[in-house]
Amino acid sequence: MPNAPQHYLVITALGVDRPGIVNTITRHVSSCGCNIEDSRLAMFGEEFTFIMLLSGSWNAITLIESTLPLKGAELELLIVMKRTRSHAAPPMPSTVRVKVDVADSPHLIERFTDLFDSYQLSIAELVSKTQPSAEHEPPQLYIQITAHSPARLNGSIIEQAFYQLCTELHAQGSISVVNYPQHEEKEGDQP
Repeated sequence: MPNAPQHYLVITALGVDRPGIVNTITRHVSSCGCNIEDSRLAMFGEEFTFIMLLSGSWNAITLIESTLPLKGAELELLIVMKRTRSHAAPPMPSTVRVKVDVADSPHLIERFTDLFDSYQLSIAELVSKTQPSAEHEPPQLYIQITAHSPARLNGSIIEQAFYQLCTELHAQGSISVVNYPQHEEKEGDQP
């Protein structure tokens, strides 16, 4: 039934990385009749985490909910599942992307997420990675953040605040602010 309502499930699988484990999980998802709508995989130490948004019929989602815990136990994975709904994202006329390199110390990521929060930006992606550095030097932290704004942004204001924070933290950073033209036209059409 192509017009049957779709159901959605978010799954997180966490466990020791080994060859073939992701293929085993995706094969199981497919065998249950589910589709992977979105996914992310990341390595943390010797552990991997695999996050997926699945869609499927009520029967397919129920089947994966009932069979994945056993498959997870066989693979020595911690599995977390939660039903969700399809989500039409509201228009976000502005996107901000930053990249930062800085000597690692506590609270750095918080300082940048706080900056985004102060401008009511919704963080869509945050990637951070600490790299060991040369002897007697602190490790380097790399941060990449993408965020969206429900309102058009004055790019120069957030850029100034971002570079001021980078200067305060002795960080190297870059920022780009994109205002999408289709949102300008819609705003201009309103009385």
